[in-house]
Amino acid sequence: MKQVLVGAAQGFYGDIIEPAVDLAEKSDVQYLCFDCLAELTLAILQKDRQRDPSLGYTKDVTTTARALLPYVKRKGIKLITNAGGLNPEGARREMARIAQELGLQGLRIATATGDDILDRLDELQAAGVDLSDRETGQPLDAIRDRLLFANAYLGAQPIVEALRQGADVVITGRTTDTAQFLAPLIYEFGWAADDWDRLAQGLVLGHLMECSGQVTGGNFSGDWWNVPDLDRIGYPLAEVSEDGSFILTKAPGTGGRVSVDTVREQFLYEIHDPTTYITPDAVADLTTVRIEQAGPDRVRVSGAKGRPAPPTLKAVMGYRNGFMGSGMIGFAWPKALTKARRAAEIIRKQLDRLGVQYEEFWVDYLGVNALHGPAAPIPDEEKINEVFLRVSIRTKDREQAARLARLFPPLVLNGPPGVAMMPFAAHTRELIGLWTTLIPRELVEEKVRVSVEEVG
Repeated sequence: MKQVLVGAAQGFYGDIIEPAVDLAEKSDVQYLCFDCLAELTLAILQKDRQRDPSLGYTKDVTTTARALLPYVKRKGIKLITNAGGLNPEGARREMARIAQELGLQGLRIATATGDDILDRLDELQAAGVDLSDRETGQPLDAIRDRLLFANAYLGAQPIVEALRQGADVVITGRTTDTAQFLAPLIYEFGWAADDWDRLAQGLVLGHLMECSGQVTGGNFSGDWWNVPDLDRIGYPLAEVSEDGSFILTKAPGTGGRVSVDTVREQFLYEIHDPTTYITPDAVADLTTVRIEQAGPDRVRVSGAKGRPAPPTLKAVMGYRNGFMGSGMIGFAWPKALTKARRAAEIIRKQLDRLGVQYEEFWVDYLGVNALHGPAAPIPDEEKINEVFLRVSIRTKDREQAARLARLFPPLVLNGPPGVAMMPFAAHTRELIGLWTTLIPRELVEEKVRVSVEEVG
């Protein structure tokens, strides 16, 4: 019975490359799939593109190319990545440059574009599309003059088309997290676009693998202290059968753990309604999925049910949303928290006296409540050895936000005692807000284009 071997190579922009190399070197993986884009990542890439219009893709594509293109050439492994971000063509040029540098002629590198709708917003509105924000209901006009990017989420089909055209590497822009993993299954098994149950199984596969090491023992809330060799964790490898069922494992000799518990923890990650996991390719019902141990570091997953794909695609837009000024300073025992609170009070009064126009004012006490906020119980103050105070403000312009940083150094002599002698962590940065909406899919998909170029 035919099987397709799909490996997870990256779970976020900046992930390590060594586990992907382990899969390429130590297994018979056929496809290495990268999920590089969180919604936050697009904001990061936009800031890159503002500084240099040739950027806008994840810059670790260079590392990926150097590490893995030799395996593409030697073993026939295919790479599928949404590292193109806001500039898939830029990512292709960079990967082709590395291929030429390594002497790897003949590689076929594809891009799938059409997710970028920034220049089409007037056209879409003229067609009757309501681009109001789904969360607030605000009309697009509220932020239209501040828009920086706008991208719709594409599904697996453009990647499938690139594979049909003989691509060795496929680079996309904004896709769903699952698309990179589902596409090779559609291509290899010839699944129909309405084979909802098999597509749903492929979506489960993509969901389990999208966060790389999070399904093989990383970020595990069970007996994490017993997970072996996280310093050389192996990323998941799926052995997929034609009916869509699969076994999750990892490359031999790598660290981590593949168990029912590690798998089901990732299975529940970011799931809101388990009966309705919506993607552009299908809607999956996760309540029917079976997760079973099938041997050491081997877990079988089967049973997903699917329903027809939705008529709309989600789009995310980024817009200028003011500036943040932030600074941090530490205080030592005794009464470290009381000192930090007093310092925050001093800073706020000084901001008001200086006439700084801030819209929001945040105070966090690192070591006390910076992660859990009001839900964090405040311990006995005498037991708190040290606290770092972080103060942040949000303003409409950079100059107002930058005025906060100047207030931290004087606290060494003018504030409470016991200040930590450290470089004062103060900075100012532009904030990018996110806007989500739904667009009839045919209006997006009619503009999707696949292009394959061979490295000369």
